[in-house]
Amino acid sequence: MMRQYELVERVQAYNPNADEQLLNKAYVYAMQKHGSQKRASGDPYFNHPLEVAAILTELKLDDASIAVGLLHDTIEDTDATRAEIDQMFGGEIGTIVDGLTKIERLNLVSREEAQAENLRKLLLAISQDVRVLLVKLADRLHNMRTLQYMRADKQQRIAQETMDIYAPLAGRMGMQDMRNELEDLSFRILHPDHYEAITVRLDQMQADHRETIDTITSELTDRLSAEGITARVKARVKSPYSIFSKIERKSIALEQLSDMIGFRVVVGSIDQCYKTVGLVHTAWKVVPGRFKDYISVPKHNDYQSIHTTIVGPSRQRVELQIRTEEMDRIAEFGIAAHALYKDGASANLGRIESESQAYGSLRQTISHLTSGISTEDFLEYTKLELFQDQVFCFTPRGRLIALPRGATPIDFAYALHTDIGDTCVGAKINGLILPLVTQLRSGDEVEILRDQNHRPPSNWIGIAATGKARAAIRRAVRQTATQRAFALGENVLSMMLEREGVMLDESEAKTLAEALEQPNKRDLLIAIGEGKIGSEDLGNALAQVKGIRKRRRKLDLPVADTADGWFALRATDQFRFRVPGGQRSGSHAKAALAQLDFHTPVQLSGEGVVPGDRLVGILEPDRPITVYPIHSDALMDKHDSDVAWVDVRWNLQGSEERLYPTVISMESVNKPGSLAQISSAIAACEANINNLVMRMISPDFHQMIFEIEVRDLAQLTDVLATLKRSPGLSAVQRAGLREASMISTLEWDGRIDRSARNDE
Repeated sequence: MMRQYELVERVQAYNPNADEQLLNKAYVYAMQKHGSQKRASGDPYFNHPLEVAAILTELKLDDASIAVGLLHDTIEDTDATRAEIDQMFGGEIGTIVDGLTKIERLNLVSREEAQAENLRKLLLAISQDVRVLLVKLADRLHNMRTLQYMRADKQQRIAQETMDIYAPLAGRMGMQDMRNELEDLSFRILHPDHYEAITVRLDQMQADHRETIDTITSELTDRLSAEGITARVKARVKSPYSIFSKIERKSIALEQLSDMIGFRVVVGSIDQCYKTVGLVHTAWKVVPGRFKDYISVPKHNDYQSIHTTIVGPSRQRVELQIRTEEMDRIAEFGIAAHALYKDGASANLGRIESESQAYGSLRQTISHLTSGISTEDFLEYTKLELFQDQVFCFTPRGRLIALPRGATPIDFAYALHTDIGDTCVGAKINGLILPLVTQLRSGDEVEILRDQNHRPPSNWIGIAATGKARAAIRRAVRQTATQRAFALGENVLSMMLEREGVMLDESEAKTLAEALEQPNKRDLLIAIGEGKIGSEDLGNALAQVKGIRKRRRKLDLPVADTADGWFALRATDQFRFRVPGGQRSGSHAKAALAQLDFHTPVQLSGEGVVPGDRLVGILEPDRPITVYPIHSDALMDKHDSDVAWVDVRWNLQGSEERLYPTVISMESVNKPGSLAQISSAIAACEANINNLVMRMISPDFHQMIFEIEVRDLAQLTDVLATLKRSPGLSAVQRAGLREASMISTLEWDGRIDRSARNDE
């Protein structure tokens, strides 16, 4: 165990003005409070906070951070209180210790709502003082180093939690060495066989290439020295987890990796960085497409360096990273490398943000994540927003937009502005109109094509890669659904008022809403449209408000269930219809209603309806009743039309085994076996395929529309969910009328439909 004076000496080694009294007092207080407590290893518990403080000294943090490292478990695991910490060590240290205590039991593998709230607490605490994160990372690192003393199930849970949250957060803050160690420690627990295979191969490779490594190191140093550049050249080996990730991402064998060993060239200035690149590219052949300039365009975590790959002396590929001493320090320690923590002063957030793009960006992201996002979406959005590698794209005017890997033009549009995303109908990528599902690459110039009347479809949620875009799409989809429900509710109430021959003023509308437990008329109409308030409840409440005598309509129809105003049409035994007593408006609607009788024919809308769908019937003059699912876009076009809206419900008694046709659409990568994959997925859900049409929307993608048969909405949902999980598929959804009509008319002939691109 490190002694008290040893800890003080470690801090004074990089901060001669360290507050020795504060460090001594924190050491003694924590040791006394933890007393005889033991860890799972059998060591004194105080050894843990002491090791956390030691890790923080390696990051060269300020006195307050070291003291917090010693005290971070006192409120959680001893009888210490926040008030006592404040009194003895000051409010600044007390606040950080308290923030760590509140998120100490973050559990990312259990109940999602609880884990989301705990993660929200962690991020909010980080946004107030980044030292919360630095101490928490040091705490997690020491716990991971001693994880072997835990039960196997707890090892798995903690390792997965570390891989999901803490390692990416370290990477986001530029602390690459800590990220690598956290990932490798987690990787060893989660995938022990893979870890062993890769580490054995790395050890063998280092032994086999020792002479080559020495040769390259000396040759690089000598060539640069001859040009007046003093350089520090050191070989580096990729971490086992980064190798594993690359193997998984690129689907290649371990033997195919060519850059497991690379070289870091550290020089004195930025000018020397670019001069070094010129010398290296002159002396050796360059591997095309392997040059990246992160000095000109730094990564989101402040990382700066020039990456290039050459063919070395023994004709093997060699990756070089060229940077200055300051860049190397930031690459290793990230935000902890910034000088504001070295003067012993309190954290200055404004100064942090000015010096660290990583922390400023993180605070802005946290501000977005913690405002207006539901608990169930928070974890998903946090991972999307915080923990992905980035690509850098440009607007036509040269504005740089950073997006996560896998982002599409939809994400780009929402990164510019929410209104631009909502009205996006297409995109030009490097001058070419390409599908909105196209994944962007660094350097792409993206121009967004807009239509002010457009609103984002729900399937965009599965295409977007950023939390901001998904949140905005969900919000827009909810608004569209609310508008549709409002229009339908307005129709239902209007029909009921016309039937009774009455009108509602504003005060009566408010009274009606309150009688049905709604705050106002708008919410009442939305609830009616969403089916939360049935026609019978609405009629009863209206009768009370207007003083209408309740009467039962009698229908002169030869069916058994006419007592409640319902009858079954002979054309189908699948539905029941409520006969409207009035009509919506217009002479045509009146004429249509006058013709409604027992023999009125019925037809289904083109996209199909299945049991479980909420239904609406549309009656037009001299035409059958057309039954639509409530989500049909066609209903919006009927809102201002002279048609009658008929209340429709399922009547499935005796026809439980019947199959119902419906239409689904998706986009598929153009590769052999894709159609067989889709067919197998549908068959696995016990659904039947009736018909199929497809078109090429780009050389790499086909759009496919299937007519399938299912028993009910639950089975259809299972089909859609299975397809969404299938690799190579995107934009999986129920088809609209436009696509559904094409399955019956077979209009597509394989040509690229450029007008359709703007509808995506």
